[in-house]
Amino acid sequence: MTAPRTPWHGVMVATALPLRDDLSVDYERYAEHVRWLVESGCDGVVPNGSLGEYQTLTDDERAQVVRTAVDAVGGDRVMPGAGAYGSAESRRWAEQAAEAGCGSVLLLPPNAYRADETIVEAHYAEVAKAGIPIVAYNNPHDTKVDLTPALLARLHGAGHIVAVKEFSGDVRRGYELAELAPGLDLIAGADDVLLELALAGAKGWIAGYPNALPVSSVELYRAAVDGDLDRALPLYRALHPLLRWDSKVEFVQAIKLSMDIAGRYGGPCRAPRLPLSEEREKTIRAATEKALGEGHR
Repeated sequence: MTAPRTPWHGVMVATALPLRDDLSVDYERYAEHVRWLVESGCDGVVPNGSLGEYQTLTDDERAQVVRTAVDAVGGDRVMPGAGAYGSAESRRWAEQAAEAGCGSVLLLPPNAYRADETIVEAHYAEVAKAGIPIVAYNNPHDTKVDLTPALLARLHGAGHIVAVKEFSGDVRRGYELAELAPGLDLIAGADDVLLELALAGAKGWIAGYPNALPVSSVELYRAAVDGDLDRALPLYRALHPLLRWDSKVEFVQAIKLSMDIAGRYGGPCRAPRLPLSEEREKTIRAATEKALGEGHR
């Protein structure tokens, strides 16, 4: 008998959101994209993150994106972002996700200003009242709030979080987290340290690039968590020019460019993107075309 999957384990794709020319959400195309990702081997999706333009959506649009994903692939495969300026709003989004049948939520610290540890702990305690498993999101580059291993261990010990998406880029934190909070699941968050975090014991990968290349991304993740370096290293070397990033904004735009090249969106429906520098766009185009030419899908 197959054990039930843990909703936050495996390859969870931070999904790009297709918009029409008038910037309305194309829910039908989004449902198609979500289904395609799971059919391609991904374990689930993370709507309403930075790739999903969540801060620019109306409340109705943001809620409907979650319901669309749940209807497409089932709630245990959907981990919506519950990020907001304050804990009351984040709790409402966590409650909406629970009502929609989601298996977990991804939660940033409060981001209206740089919160201290006392405020961060109060924030996660409040949102935990929604009763849905919470995966903390550590992105100190953009939030300017660092969820250190010691702080995460306290949040986990209090029962507020079940896992952390680690986006600091510091792979040493995987080992420190295992020492301080052995029951807290480590989730790779920065794509260009996937292999290193998988070897450190990551239970999942909240990933951007499967939006464009899901099959090869899943193959890389499976080989990495299995410790099969003979399989993982060639794939990692082939994809790493795409996975690395200098800033979160640039990385999001690079993923969307690769999606365009791979033919995921086009015409009146696409994941809109800001321009990259000429040099960076040239690099991403060349790397994506090379990866596609070598059969990476």
